[in-house]
Amino acid sequence: MSKRKKKGLVPDLRFPEFQGKGEWEKKKLIDTADKKVKWSFIGGPFGSNLKSSDYIESGIRIIQLQNIGDGEFLDDYKIYTSEEKANELLSNNIYPGDIILSKMGDPVGRACLIPNAHNRYVMCSDGIRLVVDEKKYSKYFVYSLINSVQFRSLVEKTATGSTRKRIGLAELKNLPMGIPVQRDEQQKIADCLASIDALVTFQIQKLDGLKAHKKGLMQQLFPAEGGTLPKLRFPEFRDKGEWEIKRLEDFAIIVRGGSPRPIDEYLTNEANGLNWLKIGDIDKESKFVTNTQEKVIPSALAKTRVVNPGDLILSNSMSFGRPYILEIKTCIHDGWIAVSEIDKSLDRDFLYYLMMTSASQTYFTNNAAGSGVQNLNADIIKLLPVSLPSKKEQQKITDCLASIDELITAKTQKIDDLKAHKKGLMQRLFPKPELNKT
Repeated sequence: MSKRKKKGLVPDLRFPEFQGKGEWEKKKLIDTADKKVKWSFIGGPFGSNLKSSDYIESGIRIIQLQNIGDGEFLDDYKIYTSEEKANELLSNNIYPGDIILSKMGDPVGRACLIPNAHNRYVMCSDGIRLVVDEKKYSKYFVYSLINSVQFRSLVEKTATGSTRKRIGLAELKNLPMGIPVQRDEQQKIADCLASIDALVTFQIQKLDGLKAHKKGLMQQLFPAEGGTLPKLRFPEFRDKGEWEIKRLEDFAIIVRGGSPRPIDEYLTNEANGLNWLKIGDIDKESKFVTNTQEKVIPSALAKTRVVNPGDLILSNSMSFGRPYILEIKTCIHDGWIAVSEIDKSLDRDFLYYLMMTSASQTYFTNNAAGSGVQNLNADIIKLLPVSLPSKKEQQKITDCLASIDELITAKTQKIDDLKAHKKGLMQRLFPKPELNKT
């Protein structure tokens, strides 16, 4: 029996004009760097060379590990250093349009493009700068290839560490990449993927617009802190008088969860197991809790607390005060506070949105206890001010905000679908080179 001929370095999917053009070249990541640019492939400074004492409120921005997203620059976390320090670390400066990779997970080896908000930046110690030789290679092709499943799997195999993976500059630069001989083919793939990225960016902008609209609407539909009248009221309720202010404990039972310990002795895979809700089971963007990853044995009931569909829960530490509505029956640990047996005069969804208002979130922040990690407790939640109109007005407000939530959910799903489409396309557009045998 003849052996099947081994497939060369050719992708599963190729544009028509490049079919039959032969195999791709096997290159190393370092081969794509522009040798004419000083420090075109270099890691960030040693930790001792850029310390927290070097941080200031404005100046030259430092790219932190938290800013390096998986194919996107994450702009939330901002720290700066002086121009003098940036000049001292000139070899670790990075510029708009450069590629930055992460030495650490999750996932390790992810990359994004540096934005053009500043003329230059300083890398953190766990960043790696790559300046692509654009005469030979399409930068967007290389950038996309770095974030592909094929290249990522090679990074994972090479990285070290059992809990949080890490890869060094020396290991990363020698990882193989399959690259088309013709730059035109590289650019064709880059243009295809860039068009999907542009669609994703457009949809994200629309999603952000919806979220901003909802936030602004909530500020007007609910009274300000201590107030009894909202700025915006539906026409049929404008002459219905002021809202009533009470405390949450007047409308519901508020209790803290409980944790059987050690928890490993209570976990089970048996059919009679009870749902066990952890913080990690929560989709932070979701309104509802729909499932848990683990279960506990029935005897855990004596040391925990059961909550039911329709109850609200809030985390009492870390990102505290964010409410969720349960769609399942589950046990909760002592990191949760439950709001149950809600009085019929208070619409459950209205309460959910009220807890999300800036007034409620400010109340949680101002009253949280602890010098390090701040915490809420059941007594703080019990005293949450509740501004309450009639049940009909509550439901009108709820219906309005829920309709926006439906649009947000649909837009989020569209973005997820586009990302999944791109990921599937990349798996076919890029072949997978093997690691060199040693």
